[in-house]
Amino acid sequence: MNAYHKKAVGAVLAALLLAGGATACENGDGAKKKDNGASAAPSQAAKKPGEAAPAAYLEKTKKKSEEITSLGYTMAGKAGGQSIAGEVAMRLKPAMAMSMKMDSPEQPGAKVEMRLVDGAMYMGSDGKWLKFDLKALAPEQATELDSLGSAPQGQNPADTAGSLSASKDLKKVGEETIDGQKTTHLAGTVTLDELKALSATSTPEAKDRQEKNAKALEEQGIKSLTMDIWIDEADQAKQVRTRGQGTSGPMDITIKFKDINKPVEVSAPPADQIVDLAEMMKDSGGTGGA
Repeated sequence: MNAYHKKAVGAVLAALLLAGGATACENGDGAKKKDNGASAAPSQAAKKPGEAAPAAYLEKTKKKSEEITSLGYTMAGKAGGQSIAGEVAMRLKPAMAMSMKMDSPEQPGAKVEMRLVDGAMYMGSDGKWLKFDLKALAPEQATELDSLGSAPQGQNPADTAGSLSASKDLKKVGEETIDGQKTTHLAGTVTLDELKALSATSTPEAKDRQEKNAKALEEQGIKSLTMDIWIDEADQAKQVRTRGQGTSGPMDITIKFKDINKPVEVSAPPADQIVDLAEMMKDSGGTGGA
């Protein structure tokens, strides 16, 4: 694959990881973190009598996440020295599928759509699509997508609460209104070492996700994350902001969630509009044709 196609595959993976908060802690190990992290965090802001502690909001959000089967979200910001802006519709159950429309990294002002269906990724617009068979062309990325798909909590936006619960400076910032909805704004910082320690106490599925995410952060030179989460009155994550400083520049991504549990249908483009990259490579002897 050329640099542009690799960039496209990477964008899909980044979107999945960001949406899921791949540093997440599953509900199975959440109780452990509640005892070892949230209840022993003297640095948390003092709360008024009768007001819930910040960790309590996160615990409710993690439990609520079990009910999510599909969602939509917008994402905007910068990562790796590049601007990111897009809109995503994702189905988690019964089988993972996704449609993502993003600003083109090659043509300012243009849009490109990506669809992930049955292990294949389609990228294109205006009736012209390029098909990537991830298992054949990018086996490492395909393996990561498979692992995400086999652990539905991995793409769940509320899972961000798991990693944020490890923060030693977790605090309630205040009450804010986002898109007409009242939310509770929580914030905290989590170091790479704390994320690694979190994975050590996780379930096998969560541990695998968290270790991959920690490795990705380490490769980018990111040593700590500043995280903000806005939780609505239904205990769902309404918005998440993640910031960090890497060797390629700052990362600052804001994801705004919508359309929780509304039907999401994603299908492959019409066959006559598709050019299969694997076939192109086969015809060209697997060299310059791609």
